[in-house]
Amino acid sequence: MASSPDVPSTGNTPENPGGDTPSEAPNAGTAPRGARRGRVRARRAAVMAVPATLVAAGLAVLTAQGALGVQFAISGMPFTVTATELNGTGFEQFGALDNMAEGSPNAGDSGGQVLVVTSAIKNATLTKLCQSVDLGGTNLLITAGGGAEKVTAKDLTTDSTELSGDAAFDNIEIGNDASTLTKAGVKGPIGVFSQQADTVRIAHLRQTNYATTAGVFKLPGLKLRFSDSGC
Repeated sequence: MASSPDVPSTGNTPENPGGDTPSEAPNAGTAPRGARRGRVRARRAAVMAVPATLVAAGLAVLTAQGALGVQFAISGMPFTVTATELNGTGFEQFGALDNMAEGSPNAGDSGGQVLVVTSAIKNATLTKLCQSVDLGGTNLLITAGGGAEKVTAKDLTTDSTELSGDAAFDNIEIGNDASTLTKAGVKGPIGVFSQQADTVRIAHLRQTNYATTAGVFKLPGLKLRFSDSGC
């Protein structure tokens, strides 16, 4: 079926529904009908764009406040991270739950959830970083920062089930409500025990992690390979 043209025939407009020819030309101050239609379409486009703009602005605010946290489904495969030394400014730590994808074969009897300790550091440097994942019979091994240049990270978070090393803190606060943390820009769940400090130093760091995120992560001297042994 043929469709009618978008532009109405001459004289047959909402202002002149009968199709009669106007008796006189529009006043000099009146905009042409085509210009009016253009303005209406522009207004509609602006109104449709408002919700998307508000959503984007809201996500930016939530990210800045650290309210989003880790949103991806974890694999459920733990990985080991070691470093001879970690130094950081703006440190926070609190309990959290990580979730696996629905139906994950790694869920076992856990219900697909892993209880973790989230450590957040605003700015961190790591010396001789090593990360390994046991793939069953072989390990995926990643190393970096073994030379003069160290690994650096901004807005670093790790979700761990085990953490060990020789630690030192400056101006530490223990027992905070996780929703009130201020040192690293991340807020945990309300009612959850937490701690924070101005600085953190951990020598001989060793972690068992399920997730890691960072705003910026620089790994000088990066090497990735398969190995018979992990970190």
